[in-house]
Amino acid sequence: MHPLINTESPSHYDDLEKKSVLELITDMNKEDAIIAQVVKSVLPQIEQLITAALTKMQAGGRLFYIGAGTSGRLGVLDAS
Repeated sequence: MHPLINTESPSHYDDLEKKSVLELITDMNKEDAIIAQVVKSVLPQIEQLITAALTKMQAGGRLFYIGAGTSGRLGVLDAS
């Protein structure tokens, strides 16, 4: 797991019900910015994965989505 992301750690944000709308959306924006940093830091690995998958698919390979909930629904959406 990337050191900036740990979905199992306690929240950094307490007493959400006491915050203003601006404070809430500012906190959300801070968290969104972390994701962009993490993705940027692994772009070379993402490129390698996409290139390898594309090569296999062009040779007749298939791509399997495995997931439940949202990830499962996105797989169905992509397939259609």
